[in-house]
Amino acid sequence: MSIIKKLFGALTEKPWEENQVAIDSTHSGRTFNLSNQMSAVIIIFGVSTAIFSLIFTGYLYSLPPEQDTTFILKTALVWINTVILIFVTFFFNKISSDLKKNLTDKIKKNLIYVGGLSYLFLFLQLTLWYQLMKTGNFVDTNTYFSSFYIFTALHGIHLLGGLFFWGKVCSRIFKLNEKEYVKEEKNISALALYWFFLFIVWIVFFAIMSIYNDAVIAWCKSLIA
Repeated sequence: MSIIKKLFGALTEKPWEENQVAIDSTHSGRTFNLSNQMSAVIIIFGVSTAIFSLIFTGYLYSLPPEQDTTFILKTALVWINTVILIFVTFFFNKISSDLKKNLTDKIKKNLIYVGGLSYLFLFLQLTLWYQLMKTGNFVDTNTYFSSFYIFTALHGIHLLGGLFFWGKVCSRIFKLNEKEYVKEEKNISALALYWFFLFIVWIVFFAIMSIYNDAVIAWCKSLIA
């Protein structure tokens, strides 16, 4: 309700009245109390969501009828990487939460965990690509595999971008004493939200691959028939 009021409440205001003039004069000019870092992340969300949505749509509408839609889901590395992303998201949220509570003793260690697990995720993703190509499944094999390669490539690029800013935050954190960690709270909160977004995108794609399988396709065809 408060969000709706913030978005549309200005329509009911009367800026010509003295009371409203006094309120407007003290207003900071912001509709939402968001940091510049968080605003940048939200903009990235919008652009990235549009790109990933195109990949999801392309996958759904061009899936080859003869393709085993559970092929990639049968590989252990997909599930290992999913677990890794869960841990990365957990550690980043833990860092953000600890900063707000002024619990700073584990910040550095958890930041290292985040970076190490993220690089491990990328390494295992490349290993999975290698395994798929070794079995003759390339980006041009069919749209099932091309969707997977394109999605994971874009996801990996987004993760590398996040790691770039993670590195910048770490370089500053390691130069500060624990009492000064709060200076990086806005950056860390924005990065935690960014990693959570990457986790959600990953889960959505593989949920689509899992749900939109041969059995569901056959059931849909039976309804049409």
